[in-house]
Amino acid sequence: MAKHIFVTGGVTSSLGKGILCASLAKLLQARGFKVTIQKFDPYINVDPGTLNPYEHGECYVTDDGAETDLDLGHYERFLNVPTSRANNVTTGSIYQTVINKERAGDYLGKTVQVIPHITDEIKRRMLLLGQSGNFDIVITELGGTVGDIESLPYVESVRQLRWELGRDNCLTIHLTLVPYLRAAHELKTKPTQHSVKELLSLGIQPDILVCRTEHPLNLDLRRKLAQFCNVETGSVIEAMDAETIYDVPLLFHKEKLDAAVISKLHLRDTKEPNLNSWKNFLGKLKNPLHEIKIGLIGKYNELPDAYKSIFESFIHAGAVNETRVKVLPVHAVDLEGDYEEVARRLEHLNGILVAPGFGERGIEGKIHAIRYARENNVPFFGICLGMQTACVEFARNVLGLEEASSTEVNPKTPHPIIDMMNDQKKITQKGGTMRLGAYACEVQKKTKAYSAYGSTLIQERHRHRWEFNNQYLEAFEKAGMHASGLNPDTGLVEIMEIKNHPWFVGVQFHPELKSTVENPHPLFVAFVKACIQ
Repeated sequence: MAKHIFVTGGVTSSLGKGILCASLAKLLQARGFKVTIQKFDPYINVDPGTLNPYEHGECYVTDDGAETDLDLGHYERFLNVPTSRANNVTTGSIYQTVINKERAGDYLGKTVQVIPHITDEIKRRMLLLGQSGNFDIVITELGGTVGDIESLPYVESVRQLRWELGRDNCLTIHLTLVPYLRAAHELKTKPTQHSVKELLSLGIQPDILVCRTEHPLNLDLRRKLAQFCNVETGSVIEAMDAETIYDVPLLFHKEKLDAAVISKLHLRDTKEPNLNSWKNFLGKLKNPLHEIKIGLIGKYNELPDAYKSIFESFIHAGAVNETRVKVLPVHAVDLEGDYEEVARRLEHLNGILVAPGFGERGIEGKIHAIRYARENNVPFFGICLGMQTACVEFARNVLGLEEASSTEVNPKTPHPIIDMMNDQKKITQKGGTMRLGAYACEVQKKTKAYSAYGSTLIQERHRHRWEFNNQYLEAFEKAGMHASGLNPDTGLVEIMEIKNHPWFVGVQFHPELKSTVENPHPLFVAFVKACIQ
């Protein structure tokens, strides 16, 4: 039977439960255990797919087409193991399931209530991955902060599971904040004490406290926290602010977090964690030989989490190339003016990436940036909408189709270079209706894409409704822009590139979603390498 670890958060949000879960999972995986992580989010959206990136950061898509929380990206990047639909659950999906059962008569006329019906469905979902037989340990991250109304059914479900599974088979880690008051020159434990008191009032005694702090916790503070929160002194774990999130597994190992978990769950401690490859990655990351500047042209730049996977992919690719990649966000709307002024704004960059997105805002600015990269031999990488706008720019300025556009932006364009897939045109419901998840792509040899992948058949993740219109493909290829990657089943264009350019590649899929510490994405690695040269 799989062991379960439940991670809650207190005092404030944004303390880093996702990084805590990913780091602990990495340490346990490095000891030889099979580990997975699941995220339970308390919002009523069925999934994050319809959320504005400003609301919740990027929407992370799994191989099986689930639109999930960005924390699943951390899980995959740390563990190098794909997640799935089962790894992310929302209150909306829980209630949807229960209401559908009620409508079908599954409850035999009983009054449907939060307890037991909602909590039973939560518990069923919490145990699913552990029952698959694929994992030794399942780590469950509970979104939100203890005390929030919307989190109460999840906390109650954990209380019940602790009683049902037994203390040897599950434990609770509470991530909390120990703030530093500069005026008093001291760390204060009272917020943590109150947070644990709130958790205790809900029936859960945390087994381990992980304390975010800007200053080290001395032994006296640890003893004070242990005494008033009713945990062992060795179970008070310091979580200092780190230089990079990739330092966190090593810092937690130094704090013996993994050893405490193994002891409390009575796991067979097979070996010390093998973190050699992780340390090698950190060594390259912190000791670069080169530095480059890449402009990220997007429309959600005010919130870096909107492009979280792209930023992390550049960290992975930079380490491989022993290069510090400085990603400079450039708002696409700010590039919609005079082209000569746009060129002056971009001339200091070593490379340009046009980010994915939806809608018409900022499109003309992205087209200006792409034109600059194409005409000045600046390495260019377009992702999803970035690839589509690259095709529109090429149609306008090379093929001479001045009114060329995407039907997403201009439904009446006479030259629909980018058009909606036929099976999407009749769909009115937004959630979960796009081309989602992993699809095959055949890569042509003697192309930049093949040089990067070293393979003619790949699998990449998608999230879009519009596609390149193949009626224009012959004209594009005659003018020098080639489809170097096609879907083998449908013939849809997956990769476009310009041959007589140092590095100009656009992809319909999202390569950033498959980049990990151990396997940096080959297109990002190749792009960074081209920017160095």
